[in-house]
Amino acid sequence: MNIEPTYRSRRSNVLATRGMVATSQPLAAQAGLDILKAGGNAADAAVATAAMLNVVEPISTGIGGDCFALYYDAKSGEVTALNGSGRSPAAATIPAITDYGYTKMPRFSGHAVSIPGTVAGWSDLLDRHGRMALADVLQPAIWTAEHGYPVSELIATGWQTQVKKLRRDPDWISGERDNGPAQPSGHELLIDGRAPRPGELMRIPTLGETLRGIAAEGKDFIYHGEFARRLSEHVQRYGGWITPADMAAHTSTWDEPITADYRGVRLFECPPNGQGLAAIIAANLAAGFDLAAMTPVDRLHILIECMRLGFADAQQWVCDPRVVPIPLAALASCAYAEERRRAIDPARAALHVPYGTPMAGSDTVYLSVVDGDGNACSFINSLYMGTGTGLVVPGTGVSLHNRAALFVLDPEHPNALAPNKRPYQTIIPAMTVYSEGEFAGALHASFGVMGGYMQPQGHLQMLVNMVDLGMTPQQALDMPRWQLSGPYDGLGAQEDGGLVLIEEGWDFSVLAELTRRGHRLAPVDGFSRGMFGGGQIIQRHPRTGVLTGGSDPRKDGCAAGW
Repeated sequence: MNIEPTYRSRRSNVLATRGMVATSQPLAAQAGLDILKAGGNAADAAVATAAMLNVVEPISTGIGGDCFALYYDAKSGEVTALNGSGRSPAAATIPAITDYGYTKMPRFSGHAVSIPGTVAGWSDLLDRHGRMALADVLQPAIWTAEHGYPVSELIATGWQTQVKKLRRDPDWISGERDNGPAQPSGHELLIDGRAPRPGELMRIPTLGETLRGIAAEGKDFIYHGEFARRLSEHVQRYGGWITPADMAAHTSTWDEPITADYRGVRLFECPPNGQGLAAIIAANLAAGFDLAAMTPVDRLHILIECMRLGFADAQQWVCDPRVVPIPLAALASCAYAEERRRAIDPARAALHVPYGTPMAGSDTVYLSVVDGDGNACSFINSLYMGTGTGLVVPGTGVSLHNRAALFVLDPEHPNALAPNKRPYQTIIPAMTVYSEGEFAGALHASFGVMGGYMQPQGHLQMLVNMVDLGMTPQQALDMPRWQLSGPYDGLGAQEDGGLVLIEEGWDFSVLAELTRRGHRLAPVDGFSRGMFGGGQIIQRHPRTGVLTGGSDPRKDGCAAGW
C-alpha cells in the first residue's frame, strides 16, 4: 500500500533570479541579501550571513567555533572545499585527561576547546572567492550586536537550555571538574542571569566590539595579540592547554571534495575530518536501489540501513587525515558500496552494526547562498552542543566551542586525542552538480541540514527527496524525517544505539511494518522536532537561472531572494 507521510508546512518555495540566501534566522538572511544587492557574490553574502548569525543565534554559532564551506564557481564549474576547523593544542595528550580520572573526553571544561577556526575561515573564503573586504561584510552584524534585535521564538527556547551552562551552575556540569572563577563571564550572553524571552531586545556590545576589532585588523585580531592571550588564559583557567602560540599557528586548509554520483547529479561533501564521508557512503549504497519505485516503508527501511553502514564506516575512520592516513578513495568508491550493500537485508533491520552509533542533536547553523551569476556557497558554522563549553572569553562576547570533546581516548583509534590534530567534525555542507546530459557541470542545488549527527542523515534524505521523488526544495524540507540515534540526555551523552527517531507525520501502518522488521522506533513531535535539524535548500534551473529556495519549518528562518 503506497502510503506517503502526511506532515506538511504552510511555507511556499521562494523564487528569484538575482540572488538568494536561506538560513535559520530572517535577519541573517536579510543581511546576506543586502550584501548581494550591494554587489557582493555568494562568498561575500555567506560570510555576512554567518557573522549575523553569530549575533542573532549565539547559542549555536560564532567566532569561538569552526566552519566548513563548499563553493561552486559558475565560470569554471569547479567546487572547492574549505576546512575552517581548528586543531588541538600542542600540549594536548591522552594521559593529561586520564590522569584526572576521565574515561572519555570532558565536554565543558577547557580541555574540550580546540583552536577556533571560524574567523580564519571567513577571511580565507573571501580571499579566494569574494569580491568584498571582511570589514564591509561584517557591518550588519556589528550594528545589530551594538543596537540590539528582537530574539526570535525558537532561538529563545533554545537559549533557555544554555543558561545553567553559561552561569556554570555546579548542579549542571555533573561529573566534570570546574575550577573556574566564582563569577564566570557567560553573563555577557544573558540578561540579568537569564535567557532573553521571545521578542525581547538583546544587545551584545562586547561581541560588537570584537567584530569591530576583526573588521579593523582582519583575522590577525583573533589569532595574534590581546584576544589570543585572553582566550588562552581563560581556557587554561578551566583546565585547558591553549596558548598564544597555538592560536598563532592556526591555518585553514583547502581540500579536494569527496563525491558520489547519484542518478544524474554528483553529491559533493567536504572530506574528513568532517563526517561527509558518512553521507557519501550512504548515497553510494542507496544508488543501488530503485527507491522511486518502492513503497514508502520499503524505501524508509533501505535508507535507514544505508545510513547505518555509512555511520559505521565514518565512525571507524573519520579523523584528521593529515595526521592519520585513511583509505578515503576506497571508502568513497562504487566498488566498496557494491560490496557493502550485500550486508543490507530488505526484510530485517541490522541492530548491531559495529564501530558506534550517532547521537541526537541540533546545535549548529547552516546557510546557503546562490548569487545572480550562479556562484553558490554552502556554508556551516558551529559551536557544538549549543554554546559549546559555555566558556565566554571575558569582555569579548565570544563563546568557545567544545569540538575537542569528539576526540576519543583510545590511542589506537584514528580519532585519538593527540597534539596539533583536528577532531572528528559533525558539521558538513552539501552541494549537487549535474553530472551528465545537457547540463553536466551546472549547479543543481546548494543545501545542508544542520544538527550534529543528523547532518549526513539529512543530506541523504534531502538528496532522495529532490532526485528520486522529484520534490521542490520546500517540499523536500517539509517531509517528516527519521534519525538514527541512541538514548540522549540533552547534554550529548549516549550509551546504546540502534534507536530510530521518527518524526510525526508517518502513517501508522508504515511504523508498524518497520517495527515488524526489527527497527526500534521512538516517535518525536512538538518542539522536540528540532532534533531533526534545520535544513536550507536553493536549487538553480540550469537553463533559465531561476532560483528556487526553501527553509526548514523546524527553525525560525527563511529563504530570501531578489
